[in-house]
Amino acid sequence: MLRISLNGALGAVLALAAAASAGADSRPVPPPASATLTYADLADLADRTPMVIRAQPRKIVAVEPERARGVRPGWGRFYVEARTEAVIAGTQPLGQQLKYLVDLPLDAKGKPPQVKKKSVVLFARTVPGRPGELQLVRPDAQLLWDAPLDARLRAVITELYAPDAPHRVTGVREAIYVGGDLAGEGESQLFLTTSSGEPAAITVSRRPGAAPRWSVSFSEVVAGDAAPPARDTLAWYRLACFLPAQLPASANISPTAADRAAATRDYRFVMEQLGPCPRSRT
Repeated sequence: MLRISLNGALGAVLALAAAASAGADSRPVPPPASATLTYADLADLADRTPMVIRAQPRKIVAVEPERARGVRPGWGRFYVEARTEAVIAGTQPLGQQLKYLVDLPLDAKGKPPQVKKKSVVLFARTVPGRPGELQLVRPDAQLLWDAPLDARLRAVITELYAPDAPHRVTGVREAIYVGGDLAGEGESQLFLTTSSGEPAAITVSRRPGAAPRWSVSFSEVVAGDAAPPARDTLAWYRLACFLPAQLPASANISPTAADRAAATRDYRFVMEQLGPCPRSRT
């Protein structure tokens, strides 16, 4: 005679229910942005973004492919209606109901990630004359929210909004090396260009028997004894992510060939100290 315990039967029922539930919507929930995004990813999105908003999508409708121009392969464009949960940054008036378009990756069945009724972060601007309508600063400028992401993002925004925030670096204007009185002594000054026209400079100092030192200044005052910027800070991001990999020959105005070689060496030293600027978003 076949006997099934009550606990065994209940376990079987629960297993079947779980399987049925999984079959109803097998779309994977995307990993939290806090687990995949780098500092540069967050700074790229937050910099120059008028509004950073936490919202909850309530309705997601696919846009017909013929109307979704410029969508990358393997992605789709979606019309979203969402509810405002919080304004993380920005001062523009914002209603409770939001509408926007977003590009999302598709799975093997052509389905987007399951984000409906989950909290997301939007990097957007309001649309003049259209209350509640947003335009994302990038087609994919929507992240799945979680508490670690919120903390990291707020730290980046605090740096960006600081009165003494480092300017956006666009290149190297001039580089000059001046040798000292002792063998092995000298200093390189690397004068940078910025989008605002404000001054920025890197100083590399060498002394006999000591490791080279370098620092950066984002003001008229060049402080050669300051500490280099820590990794994953705004000052580091401005340099590591936007300086050219090699010192442009046209910027090296050192007077002799030996001095020009020393300036090039010092620039290479700074880039090695900064390290790469990793990004997970394309």
